[in-house]
Amino acid sequence: MSIDRVYLRRACELAERGRGSTAPNPCVGAVIASGTLTLGEGYHREAGAPHAEIEALRAAAAAGHDVHGATLYVTLEPCDLQGRTPACTQAVLEAGIGRVVIGALDPNPNMAGRGVERLRESIPVAVAGDPWALALIEDFSVWIAGTRPYLTLKMAVSLDGFVAASPGTHWLTGERARAYVRELRSAADAVLVGAGTVRIDDPQLTVRPPRARRRPYQRVVACEADPIPPQSRVLARIDGYAPTIVLAPGGARGRFAELESVARVLYVGDGERLALALAFKALAREGISSVLCEGGPTLAGRLLAAGLVDRLAWLVTPQLFGNVHALRALGSADVTGAGTLQVDCVERLGDDLLVSARVGKDASCSAV
Repeated sequence: MSIDRVYLRRACELAERGRGSTAPNPCVGAVIASGTLTLGEGYHREAGAPHAEIEALRAAAAAGHDVHGATLYVTLEPCDLQGRTPACTQAVLEAGIGRVVIGALDPNPNMAGRGVERLRESIPVAVAGDPWALALIEDFSVWIAGTRPYLTLKMAVSLDGFVAASPGTHWLTGERARAYVRELRSAADAVLVGAGTVRIDDPQLTVRPPRARRRPYQRVVACEADPIPPQSRVLARIDGYAPTIVLAPGGARGRFAELESVARVLYVGDGERLALALAFKALAREGISSVLCEGGPTLAGRLLAAGLVDRLAWLVTPQLFGNVHALRALGSADVTGAGTLQVDCVERLGDDLLVSARVGKDASCSAV
C-alpha cells in the first residue's frame, strides 16, 4: 500500500468522527505529513467550526512542526469560497504546504473544481477519486444538488420477503443488527416513520445509548391523512432531541391542530393527503440534509415508488413468515420505476444479513 493511500485512509477515519454533527456540511478529514512523519491531523466537527484543513494546520503548529513543503491529505477538495469560515485554499498556500492529495472533488456546484484550480496555480495536486472519500460525501452530494434530504431506507425482512407474520406483530433482528441500526440513526440528521408505525408500535425513536452529538437528534412522523395520538411516545420531549416534526397534509389543518402544542407540525401542500416530494422539500428547508426511514411497508413502498430513496439498508433474518396474513415488505406498491440498485456491501451481522445498495437511475459508485 502506497504512503499516499495510507494517509488518505487515515484522513477518512478522522472524517468519520464528525458523522452526525457536520450537516449541512459534509464530513471531512485531513492529515499533514512529511515522508512517514505525521505533522498534524484534524476533522470538521460541526457547521461553522474550522474545516479539517485548518484543524490539521493548527494541530501541527501546536506540536511545533514546520509544515513547509509537507503534503496535505484531505478527503474533500479544499474550499475556495469565503463563507462562515475563510477559504481553505488560501490557508493551505499561506502555510507553505508543498503538495495536496484530495480524496474526492467537491460536488457543490458553486465550487466545481475551483479549489483544485486555485491550488494547482502554485503546487502539485492529485485527485484520488477514493471510494471511501466518495462514500463520505454520498449524502452531501444528493442534498447539495437538489432540494431534498438524502434518504436511507432501512427494512428488516424475513427470507421470504415479509416484515411480520400478521398485522400488529413484529419480530426483532439480533443484537448486532440492532447495533448497526443505532449507528444509522446517530449518523442521520433525522429518523422518519409513518403514522401507522406510531399507532401500532408507539416507538420513541431514540438512540440507545446516546452518542456524543453537537446537533440535536430529530424525529419525524409522516401522516398521510390523519394525525397520530398526541400522547404518542415519539412526541415526548427528551433532552438532546429537537421537538418532533409531524408532516401533515396542508388541507387537513383542522385535524392536526391538537398536535401543534406537542410537536412541530409542518403542513405540506394544500391537499387532503400528504405529498411526499413536497414533504421532503419541507424537511430540507428545516436544515435537514439526511434522513433514515424506519417506517413500515406502506411508507417504504411509497418512498421507493416516488423515487425518493437514495440507499437501501436491507436486513434479512433467517425466518419464514409466509401465510395469508403476512405483511409484505413494500406492501402493494409498484416500485418497478424506483431505479437501479448497486449493492456495495453484503455483511453478516450475527445471524442476520445486511445488504446495502445505492438506489437511482444511475447507481454508479461515483458521487461527484
